[in-house]
Amino acid sequence: MQIKYLEKDKLLFFSLEEEIDHHTTKELRRKMDYEIERRMPKKVIFNFNSVSFMDSAGIGLLLGRYKIVNMLRRRCSTNKCKQEC
Repeated sequence: MQIKYLEKDKLLFFSLEEEIDHHTTKELRRKMDYEIERRMPKKVIFNFNSVSFMDSAGIGLLLGRYKIVNMLRRRCSTNKCKQEC
């Protein structure tokens, strides 16, 4: 997985590769959560160009990251970091 972050636009890009299934989601989840919490992006963009297979665990992985980004955005808008978001 490749990760790219654009500071100016607060965009976080994840380029995913090969297969996303129940065997790989645990490690992907850990890496994505770390980058999302570290960067506090406004938007997260997933690139699936190199993904050959994804099962329901991969879909759950994406939905979970969506919830985390929304939760962090809501928390940020109610705290002092409102100026930064």
